[in-house]
Amino acid sequence: MGPMNSTAQPNRNDLKAIAHQAMIRRGLQPDFSPQALSESGRVIRAPVETGPGVRDLRGLLWASIDNDDSRDLDQLSVGEPLAGGRTRVRVAIADVDAAVKAGSAIDGHARTNTTSVYTAAEIFPMLPLKFSTDLTSLGESQDRLAIVIEMEVDAGGTVTASDLYRATVRNQAKLAYNSVAAWLEGAGPIPPRIREVPGLDENLRLQDRVAQRMKGLRHRHGALALETLQTRAVFVGDVLSDLCPEEKNRAKELIEDFMIAANGVTAKFLQKMGFPSFRRVLRSPERWERIVNLAKPLGGTLPSQPDAGALAGFLDARRKADPTRFPDLSLSVVKLLGKGEYVLERPGQEAEGHFGLAVRDYTHSTAPNRRFPDLVTQRLLKAALAGSPVPYGSGDLDALAQHCTQQEDNAAKVERQVGKSAAALLLASRIGEKFDAIVTGVGDRGTWVRILRPPVDGKLARGFEGLDVGDAVRVELVHTDVQQGFIDFVRSRGSV
Repeated sequence: MGPMNSTAQPNRNDLKAIAHQAMIRRGLQPDFSPQALSESGRVIRAPVETGPGVRDLRGLLWASIDNDDSRDLDQLSVGEPLAGGRTRVRVAIADVDAAVKAGSAIDGHARTNTTSVYTAAEIFPMLPLKFSTDLTSLGESQDRLAIVIEMEVDAGGTVTASDLYRATVRNQAKLAYNSVAAWLEGAGPIPPRIREVPGLDENLRLQDRVAQRMKGLRHRHGALALETLQTRAVFVGDVLSDLCPEEKNRAKELIEDFMIAANGVTAKFLQKMGFPSFRRVLRSPERWERIVNLAKPLGGTLPSQPDAGALAGFLDARRKADPTRFPDLSLSVVKLLGKGEYVLERPGQEAEGHFGLAVRDYTHSTAPNRRFPDLVTQRLLKAALAGSPVPYGSGDLDALAQHCTQQEDNAAKVERQVGKSAAALLLASRIGEKFDAIVTGVGDRGTWVRILRPPVDGKLARGFEGLDVGDAVRVELVHTDVQQGFIDFVRSRGSV
């Protein structure tokens, strides 16, 4: 693919070509095989199952909260008030295994990629859309099979009892993060679908209160609240028009805290049943000394040994003191913490916990339409519930844990590459323009800045002398390379 004309409109098809190339280069399959598509074509309807092992919970006030345009709905939630300030929280996870059989061509594609890849140009789903957005999605007003994780939460936010079982569920309302968050925070009207379902408004407010208590408890135990800058590509037709920042909000926190709790319950359940499990771990950071040194000039005094609680306190103080630069501090800390990984925990063994979440028992189970480890976990859970043997060999699970870790890293690299190319494409016609920027990195490899509108990173090719991280600077755009995702600035004359 040759160089692109910088005066052409930034087009989605240009990015799609880059995304496909990046997928292949990283050992990921951008397209489904003819065998997988043939299998998909033979499935007509969603599987339905009844019997003593499958409860009928279709009458509960289940609702999904996800991105506005999401159709691959993995989970629903519902709350129930109990005596003494306690709450029963149920989380329903789509029973993907009921339709995607181990060893099938569809399963083979999922096992190869291990995750859906979300690029600025295109989504590369782990499962064919016929499954992930329909037959195995918990779509509104559809009867679906699910694994239900039931938790009893006390007034302080602690899960005091739990259960796990199969059920049939029905999503009463497909809701979106931003509109639900605005309503919960008193900054927007009640979403129409909540108003239309009797009792749902009260139920969601109950869920929100419980989630906030659970979040508070996790942070008191040392969970880290990091906010790296994420952007979403905005297209008008096929023309890329903007990159908008994605921000955390109350509705995202509700789902996040319920999913963290549900994943913990799942890990403990498998352990209790004598089954192996995929643990999601983030080890104590080896570069803790660098984190300590990073905190010093910002007024933070951290202990010499890794301490999640102390780091959480420092981060909370910095967010309040300097919210504009907090995403850049978060990114530095994320890089120094290292990467999460999947580790097989065998019965009787104890895998390391998750440093960033301040939890020891943690797996991935809540997104089986989008992540293969969650589908593996689901198969383990269903076998445990049925009294069946472990459906994978120990050696196979060990190899899968390593493979899923590697492919997740490859998928993240593809997403970053396409994101950089999208930024370069968006700015390709704006050579010579000047922007307000913040210095985000200074090192041997160069000086890096982020312009504020649109929120894009690039290299400062000239005029970086004397600058340090956090400095405000005026820059001029001088070069973009869409294929490589490179953006170059120079310091503008008259900059302070």
